[in-house]
Amino acid sequence: MFRLWVSAALAVSTAALLAQETPVFRSNVNLVRVVATVRDRTGALIGALNKDDFEIYDNGVRQEIAVFDRQTGQPLSVSLLVDVSGSTNIDLKYETVSAAKFLHALLMGGNPQDQAALYSFDDAVQLERNFTHNYASLDAALKKMHGSAGTSLYDAIFLAARDLESRQGRKVLVIVSDGGNTTSTYDTHQALQAAQMADAVIYPVVVMPITNDAGRNIGGENALTFMAQGTGGRTFLPALGKQLDKAFEDIIAELRTEYVMGFYPHNVPLTKDKFHRLDVKARRTELQVSARNGYYGDAEGDNSTPEARVSLKPAAAPRKKQ
Repeated sequence: MFRLWVSAALAVSTAALLAQETPVFRSNVNLVRVVATVRDRTGALIGALNKDDFEIYDNGVRQEIAVFDRQTGQPLSVSLLVDVSGSTNIDLKYETVSAAKFLHALLMGGNPQDQAALYSFDDAVQLERNFTHNYASLDAALKKMHGSAGTSLYDAIFLAARDLESRQGRKVLVIVSDGGNTTSTYDTHQALQAAQMADAVIYPVVVMPITNDAGRNIGGENALTFMAQGTGGRTFLPALGKQLDKAFEDIIAELRTEYVMGFYPHNVPLTKDKFHRLDVKARRTELQVSARNGYYGDAEGDNSTPEARVSLKPAAAPRKKQ
């Protein structure tokens, strides 16, 4: 277990900074991957569609789907972020019990290449266990969790997403919190951008012991929902106990009923906006697709020449004060 000091977590070379700040012209266009889930009007998951059942639009221009895999067996990297701030101390032992069940079902019943990492956060972010398939080590770390003080929710998402960025396969952020945020340096948009850069799907599990609006952190709840929608995830608002267990079960069901698609951007109008809007649709209008709403990457001119393509990287994230 070690403390994620931001100076180490965010350290980048001079060359990397220059690459982020300077547009780079090149002749190749990278594959853009999209992970999607599909539900019918009753909310039931649909896992038997084919490539021709989908349409993908990049900045309004329809793209050809070059890669398609349904109910994919691609390995999962799941980062589980648990809020241990003072506002969650009373409920923490119940949350960690449900989280342990989730990790057990995820790792013991899936691909042997699936791995999970465990983070805790209060006013600081701590990596409790790095990516592993060893459930016992994750369970032991969950049982030792404790915390206090403030809540650096957006910092936790930002840093965990950065850790996911270099990993292969499908990438997921599961956040167990009451939605509060009091001590983060990064904001909602920076956290979302980090998740989108990592191609990670966000699943917030906002534990709601208070069921009415009075006294609830609606702002934090809405911010997490905004991030979930931006990455193709879904927000859960369970109470402790069976509802929390059911939320984790639903996440696993979605992860095992996903479609993975990919396309090479073509004839996308040249733009200075580094963010590309994605729209993923099912041809059957009664079906609802959940997928990320954009990505940071390349723009391509209509003539498809090397000179018309520009790689647009996001600006380097500001360093967090120590």
